[in-house]
Amino acid sequence: MNRRQAWTRLLFATIALPLAGRAQTTTTAGEIVKVDKAARRLTIKHEGLPNLGMPAMTMTFDVRDAGLLDDLAVGDKVRFAAAKVDGRYTVVALSKAP
Repeated sequence: MNRRQAWTRLLFATIALPLAGRAQTTTTAGEIVKVDKAARRLTIKHEGLPNLGMPAMTMTFDVRDAGLLDDLAVGDKVRFAAAKVDGRYTVVALSKAP
């Protein structure tokens, strides 16, 4: 790799990585359908997830932080961010909707 290619890659990484992080923090509205604390999973009926290219649907997600499951119940309205982590759809942030 020559010097110009190295600088181009460095510039791309400097711009692209922060933008990729922003896509993961986009929140979506949803409603809790099922809470499985033992398996660290949530089933959520949600609006579209543009960062994952998904339309509105009901699906089960892994949960990165088990603490997110505390105080959640079926029927709760939430805002959440999801990402594909190690090949699995995962809730990476969640809060109850007002």
